[in-house]
Amino acid sequence: MPSLTPYGLTCELLEEPLGLDEPRPRLSWRLASDRRGDTPAAYRLRVAARPEDLDEPGRLLWDTDLVEPPETPYVRYDGPPLQSGTRYHWRVSLWDAAGAPAGEATSWFETGLLHAGDWTAAWIGEDPALIPIVDPPADDDRTERTRPLNPSPHLRRAFRLDAAAVRARVYVSARGLYELSLNGHRVGDHELAPGWTDYHERVPYQVHDVTDLLREGENVLGAILADGWWSGYVGFDARHQALHYGTAPQLLAQLVVDFADGSRRVVATDGTWRTRRGPIVYGDLLMGERFDARLALTGWDAPRYDDQGWTPAVVLDRDLSALTATTDRPVRAVAELPAVSVTPRGDGRHIADLGQNMVGRVRLTLRGLPRGTAIRLRHAEMLDDGELYLDNLRTAEATDHYVAAGEPVEVFEPRFTFHGFRYVEVSGLPGPLRAGDVTGVVLMSDTPAAGEFHCSDPVVTQLQANIVWGQRGNFVSVPTDCPQRDERLGWLADAQVFLPTAARNADVAAFFARWMRDVVSGQDADGAFPNVAPKVCVTQEGAPAWGDAGVIIPWHLYKAYGDVRVLERSYPAMTAWVEHVRRHNPDLIWRSRVGQHYGDWLQIGVETPREVLATAYFARSAQLTAQAAAVLGRKDDAAAYGELHRSIREAFAEAFVEPDGRVAGGTQTAYLLALAFDLLPGHLVPAAADHLAADVEARGRHLTTGFLGVSLLCPVLTEHGHADLAYALLHQDEFPSWCYSIRHGATTIWERWDGWTEEGGFQSANMNSFNHYALGSVGDWLYGRVAGIDQDSGSVAYRRLLLRPTVGGRLSWARAHQETPYGRVACGWRREDGGVRVEASVPPGATAVLHVPTSDAAAVREGGLPVEAAEGVRVAGEWRGVLAVELASGDYAFTAPL
Repeated sequence: MPSLTPYGLTCELLEEPLGLDEPRPRLSWRLASDRRGDTPAAYRLRVAARPEDLDEPGRLLWDTDLVEPPETPYVRYDGPPLQSGTRYHWRVSLWDAAGAPAGEATSWFETGLLHAGDWTAAWIGEDPALIPIVDPPADDDRTERTRPLNPSPHLRRAFRLDAAAVRARVYVSARGLYELSLNGHRVGDHELAPGWTDYHERVPYQVHDVTDLLREGENVLGAILADGWWSGYVGFDARHQALHYGTAPQLLAQLVVDFADGSRRVVATDGTWRTRRGPIVYGDLLMGERFDARLALTGWDAPRYDDQGWTPAVVLDRDLSALTATTDRPVRAVAELPAVSVTPRGDGRHIADLGQNMVGRVRLTLRGLPRGTAIRLRHAEMLDDGELYLDNLRTAEATDHYVAAGEPVEVFEPRFTFHGFRYVEVSGLPGPLRAGDVTGVVLMSDTPAAGEFHCSDPVVTQLQANIVWGQRGNFVSVPTDCPQRDERLGWLADAQVFLPTAARNADVAAFFARWMRDVVSGQDADGAFPNVAPKVCVTQEGAPAWGDAGVIIPWHLYKAYGDVRVLERSYPAMTAWVEHVRRHNPDLIWRSRVGQHYGDWLQIGVETPREVLATAYFARSAQLTAQAAAVLGRKDDAAAYGELHRSIREAFAEAFVEPDGRVAGGTQTAYLLALAFDLLPGHLVPAAADHLAADVEARGRHLTTGFLGVSLLCPVLTEHGHADLAYALLHQDEFPSWCYSIRHGATTIWERWDGWTEEGGFQSANMNSFNHYALGSVGDWLYGRVAGIDQDSGSVAYRRLLLRPTVGGRLSWARAHQETPYGRVACGWRREDGGVRVEASVPPGATAVLHVPTSDAAAVREGGLPVEAAEGVRVAGEWRGVLAVELASGDYAFTAPL
């Protein structure tokens, strides 16, 4: 078996995508080998219509022959134009450095409906003129907010097939949310589909293989709709109907069935569908779901159901111009958390503890309830004196209702809502509630796990777990700010500061590349990016650091994943943003057109001057735009924006930097921005770093940073020789600190350092989420400097690794691994007998420089051999008690005295 093996094959950033509309999709793979120094010398790609054709040269659709590995880990398809609704099989074959054939792997991708003429479906829904007016039942206890919400329409279409299908695909979307079924079986596992985008610009559709669900004779397509982001409550606006996108949900579906004789049958949404309301009285993302099991339509989506009492659906729209194929992974149910305890509270109420602040819904099993029994589920992140703390939900009710049908066992699990919660109060039960009858179902955009960080300190381990759970809970279709209250918006600054950490924990390339389309869509005519994307509720032009995310995010996606395409598509918007800021601030100090300037949001005990922060971000955006221009071969732009960056840098130093290296405001964030964004004259850098360290020391080794400064704090201290302070902040468990919240039971990252304190209790309920990822951006430092996984400043996609483990703090060991576009990287260290053992893994196709901390470079050994003699290792030099060793691919273990 060859050592050099490809794995993790993707097409357009996805594994085996079903329904692409990209004309030149990119193919990619990772590499693994159990042999040191292994590296690919060449690859070959073949694409064919059938798997067996990959071995037939005359049947290939595209063949690259032998090609040297590309500079980035993607190869654009360059074969004949792709056809609609077609599966393509592809194979990558490798040759090793000796020129010998190595491993190969095969995958596939399938196109969607690529041309407007491929569609015959229309948008359908309820006919408003035929919706019956029904008085609410006597036991209806809806609130002022939920009373306007509409029941979920059920739609069905019966049809016959005279022969067995050999291939069938359904192309489906909704304005709103949908759940699709075929012959009584749910189609796919997508939740909250089709997800949230800027619906004015794009409405994504999904594709499902339904061949095995069809049968000869009668078949039935069924769908349930809900308002979702289209026509339900979104954000913190008190109104919902007709505010953002539409007034009622609509369905679009097209089933394409192929038969053995070459014929085809298409069943599409049109006026022949029938509709009726059912047991979902309403389903809303913020308010919750109400399900009356007495109204169940048993067998409604299966053959031989009598739908005479149903009304015709109506064609509402034939405009498909915004329709686009899905480009990232869907929201899915990814885990289940059984309740760890149930506490009776009297009056038929029980509070169940899931043990983890999570995002999703509850599956509740009910036994022997009389018909008409009303059960209420309320959700909360925290308890206050044993009861649910609900004030921080603001107007979001986050309450589900179930009315029992009277069956011996009934299971309630909402379809069209989600909540942020650890605790759920179940009320209305006539008897006890068992913990085994309550299960939390975790929902998230199904971004594959990419990395893990572990260490010897259980509190730091819990911090990493809190970061990961915060990411899970807030990556639900878009990167939201919080999952529980009446907001859940895609705030740009929160996302840009957390993206480096997010990309360590999971593969978020497709997730963020798709969201960047919404960021760009929200840009106004003057070039200002929005504060949130999709752009709803918050309509002001982007504030400093918020609008700058439109530049920072595509650049980081390029650096982390080698994604040039996101740079290409974002570049015009990046330049428009920089020009917007420059046009209104000709002196290059950003004071004008700052939008709703948030500053270093939720900094604690200090106030960073806003013009210092704004100008620092202006410089950063100009710098990154210049670098993006260079990558894209725009030499004139690169020179022009490079010069702009230098001019802003000079203006910053003149306006805000004193001769002794002090930065205006003197806050930790002011120094961090100046140091991290390279805004200081070189001779003042050590002094500024010392001022930063002195401030941390003077505050008893406490931080003052908010959303923007916190991501820079530990990295900058470590980079400038103050790793001891970075570790002190990591381990600090007094207020304010990461570990303070952990000491008080946090299982996710809090929005505020003072979300709850021993002295003051809960902060203002107006803005007090207990699941918010921004302050968790320290996770990038845990991977990058504690465990040591980083890349050279000129590297892309971790091709040239810089492995710099930092021994320190209370830790006796730390390690991390991370999937990169070239393969698995690992790095870590352990204290041993007065020394340290450093381990590293470098994937084929990548190289590394490893910094081994040591007091005696000559005594460092690897694999029992002197370093100078070890295979695949070359001594590169020494620096600050660190031996820098160049590594080829492979696994290494060094021992060194400290």
